[in-house]
Amino acid sequence: MATCPPYPTYPPRPHWWQRTWVRYGALITLLALSGLVILALVREQTGTQGFLVGLGLAVLPVPLLIAAFRWLDRVDPGPWRNLLFCFAWGACAAALIAIIANSFATRWIATATADPAGADTLGATVIAPVVEESAKAAAVLLVFLFRRRDFTGIVDGVVVAGVTATGFAFTENILYLGTAFGTDQLTGDSGIASVTAATFFVRIVMSPFAHPLFTVLTGIGFGITALLADRHRLRRALLPLSGLLLAMGMHALWNGSASFGQYGFFAVYAAFMLPAFGLLTWLVIWTRQRELVTVRAELPAYVAAGWLAPTEPFALGSMRARRIARQHARRYAGKPAARAVAQYEAYATSLAFLRHRGRRGGAGADYVVRERELLDALWHRRNVARPALEHAARVTAPPPPVLPWPWPGHGGHGSYGPYGHAPTVPTSVPVPTQYPAPHPYLPYSPPHPDQR
Repeated sequence: MATCPPYPTYPPRPHWWQRTWVRYGALITLLALSGLVILALVREQTGTQGFLVGLGLAVLPVPLLIAAFRWLDRVDPGPWRNLLFCFAWGACAAALIAIIANSFATRWIATATADPAGADTLGATVIAPVVEESAKAAAVLLVFLFRRRDFTGIVDGVVVAGVTATGFAFTENILYLGTAFGTDQLTGDSGIASVTAATFFVRIVMSPFAHPLFTVLTGIGFGITALLADRHRLRRALLPLSGLLLAMGMHALWNGSASFGQYGFFAVYAAFMLPAFGLLTWLVIWTRQRELVTVRAELPAYVAAGWLAPTEPFALGSMRARRIARQHARRYAGKPAARAVAQYEAYATSLAFLRHRGRRGGAGADYVVRERELLDALWHRRNVARPALEHAARVTAPPPPVLPWPWPGHGGHGSYGPYGHAPTVPTSVPVPTQYPAPHPYLPYSPPHPDQR
């Protein structure tokens, strides 16, 4: 009798170090060299003391912005290495490209037109937005192409773009604040009336979100593209480009506000920047809530197939229930159990998003293999995660209706601790080695307890 193999018969993949060490090595080398060059350029323009002052002031908004973007990504958190790459790209590679290209273009325009003041204005309002947003968009494109499993929707695009822009703004703020401090050293100004204080107020207090706000538009374009099916080729090409053009336009308006008169900057800030920031914040938070709705809508299919417990879709679709589950596991079984519950939540969320994209035609050719990997990861952690999620579901669920007589018998969860009773599936059952034949978008059935 023929048997179904456990996985589709693809040729064996090479080890991770065989596939990625050249790519990672080249990327790390590029970012390190860019960082050294940008460090030398900024220090040359600001001086050592100005560089240290600018560094100390520019770092203040960075933790807040990173924490905000990480909070947005809590439903389906991406790996830290992606955020580290994005921040490093923005702070090193994108900043270096911007400094070199902006300086070259401005000098060329000044030489060609013999109008240095006009060249500075043109460079700030036209050249800088195009160069800077293109340099930052390169990081979003790289993550979209090479870390596609971690780039699944609008929130991922916002987070990747926002962290990249945060890194870019960090380096740019060092340059501006260090230069302002050097100016104050020459003029003898200090205190509130100094150029450093004014620059700090405008760039750090009033508009720390400016660069992230611009680049987030590019990220939204890539995020919508990630949700589209492969057959929409024209849309998939136009959406990221449209987001990039919008980012350039908003950046140009912001940079050009200083030339709109004495109060032009404040007019643009109040009439345009703040409403745009509020609108995009609402859009991202609403999208985050929609992701939780997607989790609750897609996971019941795996409950029907036997992979998940009936209460898990409800618990996994609530951030409060997720937090309670991790706390419960840590209280009764320690940090390793809490870590396993967090991983279970992340894998289940990825599974829900994968199924959602599959039903919409955008999952890709590796849908079956990826689904199997996620199901195996859940199966490994079920004995630790299920009791914690069941507890969280009981705590956060609305009170059940009163049952008529006769009431069910005693002996439920109260007679033993959450981790002291025998699990639903015996721990001696190994990870399944044979599965039913795959179907494109119908979940597999879990292994029967007798399959030992």
